[in-house]
Amino acid sequence: MTTALDIMHPGAMCVGERESLTDAARIMREQDIGALPICGDDDVLVGILTDRDIVLKCVAEKRDPSEVTCGELAMGRPQIIEGDEQIERVLELMEEYRVRRLPVIDHPAHRLIGMITEADVARHLPQERVAEFVSAVCCD
Repeated sequence: MTTALDIMHPGAMCVGERESLTDAARIMREQDIGALPICGDDDVLVGILTDRDIVLKCVAEKRDPSEVTCGELAMGRPQIIEGDEQIERVLELMEEYRVRRLPVIDHPAHRLIGMITEADVARHLPQERVAEFVSAVCCD
């Protein structure tokens, strides 16, 4: 059976909660990604920052991204999955919570080890199941 470990992007990079949004945006540009996990000083995941968050919650509000920290935008507790969970559980979580990115953690250390995105899911599922997934995650 396929697990989260099998489909994730390994080695997901965290941005520190005290780092500025400017720093996060630079990392996103360099890595060609649209989201970064936010980790606290203890390396525990505290949120996920998207490029959309930076635009809507900082730039559009005329705040200075060099003065706003990533932690300020870390809202709520992110959905996570353990690496040994089956792909069906990955889909259940992403569909239920309508998330497009899912951090993968190592158990029992609870450290970030990877990320699963919609593209990862699409590469590992039959076309019919991908259509169901996209409809559940993206549409009203």
